[in-house]
Amino acid sequence: MLVVDVPGQVARVVSLVPSLTEAIAVTAPGLLVGATDWCVRPAGLDVVRVRGTKNPDLARIISLAPDVVCANAEENRIVDLEGLRAAGIPVWVTAPTTVDAALVSLDRMLRHACGLARPRWLDAARATWAVPYTGERRTALIPVWRRPWMAVGRDTFAGDVLRRLGVDNVLAEHSERYPRIRPDDMGVGDMGVDDMAACELVVLPDEPYPFSPTDGPEAFGGMTAVCVSGRHLTWYGPSLVSARAVLGAQLAHPVA
Repeated sequence: MLVVDVPGQVARVVSLVPSLTEAIAVTAPGLLVGATDWCVRPAGLDVVRVRGTKNPDLARIISLAPDVVCANAEENRIVDLEGLRAAGIPVWVTAPTTVDAALVSLDRMLRHACGLARPRWLDAARATWAVPYTGERRTALIPVWRRPWMAVGRDTFAGDVLRRLGVDNVLAEHSERYPRIRPDDMGVGDMGVDDMAACELVVLPDEPYPFSPTDGPEAFGGMTAVCVSGRHLTWYGPSLVSARAVLGAQLAHPVA
């Protein structure tokens, strides 16, 4: 585990991840001084913008003199994070692949990296997800990108969220975390058609690719498809409080 030398008092934070931005801003309004262009929550967030998650403006971030930069191992590039560290800026990196890990990671980031008290919304999220799912289970394919087609594979936060809602990822044992897929013949990576024959559902989140009832379901023939909130499926932060109810309702309503 990488030890991050965070100052004893943290007054200026830059976040390079939309979900972490929301978590920090909701917990401590005013602590954030910079965030990416993709950080759209909470609404009306007024901070300096530092471009995107994959191409942050390092010079601008450094000029903001943050006490710490919060990032994610999956969403941000190592070369950018190393550039910030080389400039003497502490960089706190999250990397949860399960709901439980996300709850622990958020607690550590907010308390240790940002110097904040544990927020009530985090306790509410933990209580919400502590209740086990007891209903019927379904097997699903979860695309996350188009052109090229890619889907959720092994060891992902989104896959664990759906598992806790009774939806088992058909690619959970795939060798890749985000394998390419071929909707035309339902062959996926090194999985054959027989494996996909057991797939009962296609789950289409509206981010990172903006799938919708008119963009995505048509590629999977007669398979049952549902469109869900990408924020509630892939973000870990305050959205975890409502994600179980939101996704549960959306999973119950297939695209016509």
